[in-house]
Amino acid sequence: MKLRVVGAVVAALTLTLAGCSEKAKSSDDGAADKNGVKAGEGVTDSKITLGALTDMTGVYASLGKSVTQAQQLWVEETNKAGGICDRQIELTVRDHAYDPQKAIGAYTELEPNVLGFTQFIGSPFVAAVESRIDGQDKGIVLPQAWSANLVGSKYVRVIGATYDVETINLIDFLLDEKRIAKGDKIGHVYFEGDYGENALAGSKHAAEEAGLTVVEQKIKPTDNDMTAQVSALKQAGVKAIVISAGPRQAASLVGVAAATGFDVPVVGNNSAYAPQLLATQAGAALQKDYYIGSSTLPIGDPAEGPAKLAKAYAAKYPKDGLDNGVIAGYNAATVFGEALKAACESKDLTREGVDKALLTIKDFGADFGISHDFTDPAAPSTKETVIMKPDAKAPGGLKVVRPAEVAPAAESFSLKP
Repeated sequence: MKLRVVGAVVAALTLTLAGCSEKAKSSDDGAADKNGVKAGEGVTDSKITLGALTDMTGVYASLGKSVTQAQQLWVEETNKAGGICDRQIELTVRDHAYDPQKAIGAYTELEPNVLGFTQFIGSPFVAAVESRIDGQDKGIVLPQAWSANLVGSKYVRVIGATYDVETINLIDFLLDEKRIAKGDKIGHVYFEGDYGENALAGSKHAAEEAGLTVVEQKIKPTDNDMTAQVSALKQAGVKAIVISAGPRQAASLVGVAAATGFDVPVVGNNSAYAPQLLATQAGAALQKDYYIGSSTLPIGDPAEGPAKLAKAYAAKYPKDGLDNGVIAGYNAATVFGEALKAACESKDLTREGVDKALLTIKDFGADFGISHDFTDPAAPSTKETVIMKPDAKAPGGLKVVRPAEVAPAAESFSLKP
């Protein structure tokens, strides 16, 4: 059974989703252009329109801004190089502020007029429309969300390790570093809903495999003070903490733990960090014993892929800092672009044609530390995780402490029992 969004969110979305089965269609849907290329929603003879559903003002504002700007950079570079299939790319952006009504409303607004989505931030929101995407809309969605509940959709394709697998790899890192051992308790602070609960499934599996005990602390995205959670975990005697929440919650957790003398390592999912945290009171504590998992190298890594992108992004947005959202956004847009190129070669720029093209892409993204494979909708594009540590001296505020690996417990883990 898939974990779904909490009942209150589903109820809130019911009216928004009702009556959305009729979609606007262009008069030439399925018609071929002068070169014999079929077109559908979001495609004209001169333009391909893609959608971006982001968070520029909510819980993940820093992530949403960098992801979106990186994708706008990709659009600019692509159009300067002549576009794709003799067409210019246009990105239509909506800020949903991590609000369920706004997120689903924005999807409903844009879906009829775009070929697909280069981003959709928020696992609960993507999950809320997943059945609609699979059943009638059938446009590719590349979410900035890594819940295993999204795996298996032919059209919602997860780029990177899912939260559960990423969490298993993070706990494996702690075991390898001998920071925890069999018999220990580990705390897990997590958002209610798809993101946190999927990460929790990973920590429970890793704990079972390694003989650990998980002490749970469920929170809401609106909970910013982690004092109570730190107190509870300290009293429980945990030897390490996993946090599956946002950057604000991570900063509070690590900062409060340091201030109260609770000296344990903390590991977080890729969504639980932003380099802006290093300028807060928690900055020193974050650099001491906090670790982040991700399915790419950090933007400040000297490898060719991150270095080239960092230079281009800094030139385009000189007033904005670097973070891993830059790589995540650029990679997602590039994946969509590769699918568009393959679809053009097959002379089919309909949603069906782009979907078929995406299923041919593998060995993508090695320049950023991990190779991704999109040929199997029943699997994320990788199970590998890079472990990083905050570092104020590194561009983007992260440095690699363990290269991409898959824990044995992650290799054997079934994403959907």
